[in-house]
Amino acid sequence: MLHMPVDVRNLSLALLALFASVALLHWASAVFIPIMLSLLLTIALRPAVEMMARWRMPRALGAGVLLVAIVTGLASTAWSLSDGAAQLVDSVPVAAKKVRDNLKARAGGSSPLDTVQKAAAQIEQAANENSASSAAPRRGVQRVIVERTPFNIRDYLWSGTMGLMSALGQLMVVVFLTYFALASGNLFRDKLLRIAGTSLERRKVTIHVLQDITQQIQRYLLLQVFTSVLVGLATGTAYWALGLENAAVWGVVAAVLNLAPYIGSALVTGASALVAFLQFGTLDMAMAIGGASLVIHTLIGNLLTPWLTSRTSSMSPVAVFVSVLAWGWLWGLWGLLLGIPVMMAVKAVCDRVEDLKAVGELLGD
Repeated sequence: MLHMPVDVRNLSLALLALFASVALLHWASAVFIPIMLSLLLTIALRPAVEMMARWRMPRALGAGVLLVAIVTGLASTAWSLSDGAAQLVDSVPVAAKKVRDNLKARAGGSSPLDTVQKAAAQIEQAANENSASSAAPRRGVQRVIVERTPFNIRDYLWSGTMGLMSALGQLMVVVFLTYFALASGNLFRDKLLRIAGTSLERRKVTIHVLQDITQQIQRYLLLQVFTSVLVGLATGTAYWALGLENAAVWGVVAAVLNLAPYIGSALVTGASALVAFLQFGTLDMAMAIGGASLVIHTLIGNLLTPWLTSRTSSMSPVAVFVSVLAWGWLWGLWGLLLGIPVMMAVKAVCDRVEDLKAVGELLGD
């Protein structure tokens, strides 16, 4: 048998530190998410700012022009798509009624959902009658009836408005953090080198770690752009072959929403199936359109993207998939976007630190 001595005290402290870090990341997500988004945008936009700096444009001016152009482009795109989104929302009740009528016609009367609903209503009525008969009011005991608070649309509008304002505030924080990081140039890298110490070996290790993190994240972002273009072309071609109107627009929408793993594919599948049902009027075509979108996103998003990510980042496909799940659970949608870049940075650090090479080996392919 192989006997391996384990320091229980150090292992326990490491686990406690890990659990405390996870709790801190979840509790202070409103602080860490903008910082991570800013770092990701800084790494992605730094080559463009450096190119403008080589053209004798000041870094502060180049960073400002680049960020203003990106924000303006995103705002104009959202504004141009707002009318279509409003029409899609307005058509949801009509589409739901058509789906219900289609299901009733296929079932020859009441649908299975209606049958189950009637059975549930009868069971609930019988339970209420039984509870009312068994709980007869006693003498001297006052019966209390709790009434539910009536539905107030203003409460939901207020909460939605506050959520939108919070999202816009975080977006502004990300933009300003990215601007200051791009305008500062190599200031933070020089500070990290000074923190690493005066040893030449430590400085070399720090430089190699920073270079590995930058190169891997840039390759990951290029991979995301490539897979998004591939999803857009496949979606537009499939929708055009099936006869859906505005297939090119749907391809662009699918390419943009592919940057949000799982959530984007679900939105494209549901919205395209709804539009197909309104256009063709048959449930079969709606299922065909939605099924085509689902197949494309499954093959590219769940199979091709993790495999290519593992090839470009030296991470195993299992580690990539588990990272997406774990960070998605921790930070929601933002965790799905930031999970893989964070794990790339963790692996780059672990590969260069002697005591953490086991973690890097566990994450590697």
